[in-house]
Amino acid sequence: MLSPTPLSLLCALILCMPLAVIVTITSPTTSTTTTVHDGPETNPVPDFVPATKTHQRLSFKPPPLPPEDDKSLFRVASRVNSRTHPGSPKKIAFLFLTVSPLPFAPLWELYFNQIPKSLFNVYVHADPTHPYETPFSGLFAHRVIHSKPALRFTPTLISAVRRLLARALLHDRSNYMFVLISASCIPIHSFNFTYHTLIGSKKSFIEILDNEIGTFDRWAARGADLMLPEVKLDDFRIGSQFWSLTRKHARLIVGDEIIWAKFNLPCVVWDNCYPEENYFPSLVHMRDPSGVVPATLTHVDWNGSSDGHPRMYVASEVGAELITKLRLDKPRYGDDGTKCSDSSVICRRDPFLFARKLASDSIQRLMSIASEVIFSD
Repeated sequence: MLSPTPLSLLCALILCMPLAVIVTITSPTTSTTTTVHDGPETNPVPDFVPATKTHQRLSFKPPPLPPEDDKSLFRVASRVNSRTHPGSPKKIAFLFLTVSPLPFAPLWELYFNQIPKSLFNVYVHADPTHPYETPFSGLFAHRVIHSKPALRFTPTLISAVRRLLARALLHDRSNYMFVLISASCIPIHSFNFTYHTLIGSKKSFIEILDNEIGTFDRWAARGADLMLPEVKLDDFRIGSQFWSLTRKHARLIVGDEIIWAKFNLPCVVWDNCYPEENYFPSLVHMRDPSGVVPATLTHVDWNGSSDGHPRMYVASEVGAELITKLRLDKPRYGDDGTKCSDSSVICRRDPFLFARKLASDSIQRLMSIASEVIFSD
């Protein structure tokens, strides 16, 4: 056999170089797959998916997930910037508090249809102890925050709302107004009408009522004088749980520890215990009474109430006439820190933007009048 000469070896090397280049370019790179855990397997709803920020470099570090223990979550959220993001439009944070799949999800989908995502955010607190045979989808997919049981007659309802506020504060600095929504609640105006009404206000809308029947019984429901000295009877207020709060008051609520410690005590007289209807109005009244319009913009009819629940509108009642009636009603204005002597309160006529309670089987009737009635301002 002939031995290869240096010249033949050089020629062979030159001929093989293009093949080596091709192999190098087309070889797959090694990739790493990261498993994302949605939380405990016992949780029937998916966790909230936080927004990520993309930096100029190819690699980026996603923001840390909010802590799941309430104490740490509220502490971190109370320290966020008090102002909305400069240069960005202010957003409304819609906070859905539910123990079931949202029966009016199709109506809300239509409500937000074609609305720029730069104007709103959606967050859902779903009690994990309840069955969710129909998963949250569409607009509500991946909007469920880390949730815990929320039971009537207990402060767990307050905790659930504080979690919603904290997650919304941490998630988007552009959130300016925070609106609490129940599963039985519907909009009675278009999104644009609601947006301009809320974003144009420098004050929160929260019902704050003084000298209501049963005030003392509610105040003493945890035991005689147990609310003292932090919450005197003169400072104790009653109001609707469903409100629209500014960023300032959202931070106030998640950062509160002193007043919350009193309302977090268990009631010994459970049928006088409605902490979610007392904590928020009492706290805001004590800390910033002049910073609110003392009324809720969520319509509710307490005539014919039963077992502490307001009247439920059945499907046969739902129509254009009902929506018109709800819109024409005037909110009840309570204590604004001046004992209602301020003419700006007396002369106000703020519009109701939402309404509750409606039976879940009224969704078809609502959808049939949505475009021509509900969203027609």
